[in-house]
Amino acid sequence: MPTYVYECSLHGEFEEFHSISEELKECPQCKDKGITSDPPKKLIAPGGTFVLTGSGWARDSYSK
Repeated sequence: MPTYVYECSLHGEFEEFHSISEELKECPQCKDKGITSDPPKKLIAPGGTFVLTGSGWARDSYSK
C-alpha cells in the first residue's frame, strides 16, 4: 500500500497510508477535533531515486 500526501485547508500537509481504491474524505486532525472542513486535496509527492547497482554501473552513467 502506498503513502499519499494530502493538504488540509486548516492543518496543512500530512501523509496517509492506504490502498489505491480508498479515497480520503476528511483530514484525520479535523475528524479527531470534530471540525468540519473541505475534503483534503491530494498532492503529487516527490518520488524515490532510481539507483542501478551491480558491476558495470556507475552512479552517473554506464561504464563498460
